[in-house]
Amino acid sequence: MKRLLLTLCLTLMTLGLAACGNQAAGNPPDESNTAAGSDDFSAETRDIQNQIADVHNTIIVNSSEEVAIVPDIAEVVYSVRTKDSTAAGCQQKNAEAVSQVIEQLKSLNVEEASIQTSDYYMNPVYNYSGNTPRLTGYEAISTLTVSDLPIDNLDEILEKSVTSGINTIQSITYQASQYDKSYQEALTKAVASAREKAQVLAAASGAEIGNVISIQETGGYSEARYTDYARSGQMNSLMEAKLDAAADTSGIMPGEIQVEAGIVVEYQLIVK
Repeated sequence: MKRLLLTLCLTLMTLGLAACGNQAAGNPPDESNTAAGSDDFSAETRDIQNQIADVHNTIIVNSSEEVAIVPDIAEVVYSVRTKDSTAAGCQQKNAEAVSQVIEQLKSLNVEEASIQTSDYYMNPVYNYSGNTPRLTGYEAISTLTVSDLPIDNLDEILEKSVTSGINTIQSITYQASQYDKSYQEALTKAVASAREKAQVLAAASGAEIGNVISIQETGGYSEARYTDYARSGQMNSLMEAKLDAAADTSGIMPGEIQVEAGIVVEYQLIVK
């Protein structure tokens, strides 16, 4: 808009200087040229005014849409806890238990690339029953994050993995492998919805919308997921009670997760 205003100012200055020059030279004003110049100046002024108006005549709408998708993969976070009277013995026991868990998971057709040691720590264990704390041993905890587990096989994986040295299931999270496709679908729906909103607003004001001037994505892109706390709690209760892990645990019901996309669109507003 600054450029348009500058053009208008320069045009006015040019015409003014030309008129002053003619008068200074003693030349009588040419009525025909003056009329023609006036017409040209008026037309150019109108064009500039119309361009300035077009800059201001816009409409901005925001839109967000969701697409429901059924998750097909899961991520499970396991904990392997061991204790021993010495630090070296505790570390060795933990390493052996983790290896046993990994071998069990691989026997269940879990890819080795899907198994990751996400955390490990070892702490001294003290007896505080007396006046002075007494060191009684050590405790080591390894955390394994196992991803890309097919939900169809999740029951079997959970049932058999808890018998191989796992002490706790920290979380079970459901995910969608087709998230990207669903997000693109949600974006497409959001664009269509934004245009419908703009058309309604424009029609109500006696105008119509033109081309898209700008479009901005506002919805945060994040992998769709949700955590099944009930399921992980059920498995931990069975382990604590030393019950058969297969009892009353069948039937994974992942439900649905919502993939959301948000945008802000600016359209040209054409006044009728």
